[in-house]
Amino acid sequence: MGGGNAQKTAMARAKNAAKAAKEAAGGGGASGKASRQAAMDLKCSVCMQCFPNTQVKAAQAHAESKHPKSDFATCFPMAGSS
Repeated sequence: MGGGNAQKTAMARAKNAAKAAKEAAGGGGASGKASRQAAMDLKCSVCMQCFPNTQVKAAQAHAESKHPKSDFATCFPMAGSS
C-alpha cells in the first residue's frame, strides 16, 4: 500500500489559514494601507501638526518640546484632560 497525503494536506491547510489570518490583519502593500492607517485626530492648535489618535505620548512630548510656553490642553484641546 502507498503512503497517504494526510501530512501534506494538513500542512497546506495550516499554511493557508496562516496566510488568510495575516491578510485579514491589515495585509501588506497598497491593499492593506487603509486598515493600517490610524485616524489623525490629534492636531496641534499652535502649529497644526497632526498625530495619530494612538500616539498621545508623542503629542505630549511635542507640546513640551516645541511649545514650552503652552500646556498640553492648550495645544491639543480635543485630547481632553489626559
